[in-house]
Amino acid sequence: MAALLLSQARWLLVEHPAVASFRWQPGRTLGATPSFAAAVISGYLAAVLVLHRLVLPHLPPLPPRALRLASAAHNTVLLALSAAMAAGCALSTAATAPPPRWAWPFCFPPGGATEASGPVFFWAHVFYLSKVYELGDTLLILLGRRPPTLLHVYHHAVVIAMCYLWLATRQSLMPIALVINAGVHVVMYSYYLCCSVGLRWPRRLKRAVTELQIVQFLFSFAASVVMLWLHFTAGGCEGMAGWVFNAVFNASLLALFLDFHGAAYKAAKGNKGKAE
Repeated sequence: MAALLLSQARWLLVEHPAVASFRWQPGRTLGATPSFAAAVISGYLAAVLVLHRLVLPHLPPLPPRALRLASAAHNTVLLALSAAMAAGCALSTAATAPPPRWAWPFCFPPGGATEASGPVFFWAHVFYLSKVYELGDTLLILLGRRPPTLLHVYHHAVVIAMCYLWLATRQSLMPIALVINAGVHVVMYSYYLCCSVGLRWPRRLKRAVTELQIVQFLFSFAASVVMLWLHFTAGGCEGMAGWVFNAVFNASLLALFLDFHGAAYKAAKGNKGKAE
């Protein structure tokens, strides 16, 4: 039974013609231009500002039941999509990576030897487009009459550019980053879905979701050490310009998440001390 399920999953997520024949073509594939990414980012930032400052304060609040239903539907979609992307990219990497298989996810061969095509890049494209859909997170926050944090808006805006560069530069490390990030998002959107339907996680598990995101960034730096070693000892890796952007972005997110975690934990500890 397990072998049959794995075979069916491999056909659907790796061997399906739409997946196997994917090719990133600048100017032709959906989102495959820098102007598309720039327009999405600019439109998102403008929409957050206009909705938060000019529109929503003058409108009646959304009924709580409607907001919970919208949040539950949104989080269900992203939970399922994250699971599909994590499984699809992992299976695609295992099935299509050229030898040495262990090194390819860390370091794509440079000099035009790596084409942005096939199942792994199909899932990178899905991941890129999913980040556009994920901007709905901010809309739900605004509809709930809560101001989005700097960390939230910065992350959602800049990740669009990061995902575009993954594909445009055929960035090494992309399969590993995608699987890890999508896997973390399975946990994160499971938590959000439970919250939206009224199921509260214990405080320690809620904190663990943030800590899991921090571990994700630490792991990305550890994987980057392997990639840099291969880059300097095995003839180079493709997409180094994209990796530099990604590394700086991850470092900034790590700093912001550590600050957020420290502030939240300190506040919770202070409140506990007062209660005692």
